[in-house]
Amino acid sequence: MVKYQEDVLDRTFAALSDPTRRALLARLGDRESLSVSELAQPFSISLPAIMKHLDVLSDAGLIAREKTGRTVACRLTASPMEQAMDWLNRYRRFWSDNLDRLAAFVEEDPWPPSQALPRKTLPATPNSPRAPVSRSRAGSTRRPKKSTPRGPTRKS
Repeated sequence: MVKYQEDVLDRTFAALSDPTRRALLARLGDRESLSVSELAQPFSISLPAIMKHLDVLSDAGLIAREKTGRTVACRLTASPMEQAMDWLNRYRRFWSDNLDRLAAFVEEDPWPPSQALPRKTLPATPNSPRAPVSRSRAGSTRRPKKSTPRGPTRKS
């Protein structure tokens, strides 16, 4: 049995729960590394807010930062996501197995071929001819309205 480090998974999923952080990771996935200002460029939030998101990603181990002079470059690190994927794959196998069993059950006992159900008819009313009606409506009768007639809608 695989033993998962719960604190690593908790930090990873907490970091991935925010759409801005996921977008930052997606941008880093496209390139080897990007400076913080390049990462922040398409977002409509402030640079300090981006820095806070990068702190969360860094604490979760999802990115690594490297400072060269005044420029801070970020790059993606995949090991925490690999552990999260392993954890998720365990449940994917569970659902796959269950869905496979359900499919086998359905294929083994197919729905019976369509058999014509007896159609009931309502007695003819003065305004309509006698017509077949669905079984669910066969025994229902129309009840009188309980509300009063609608009043005037315009003032003259």
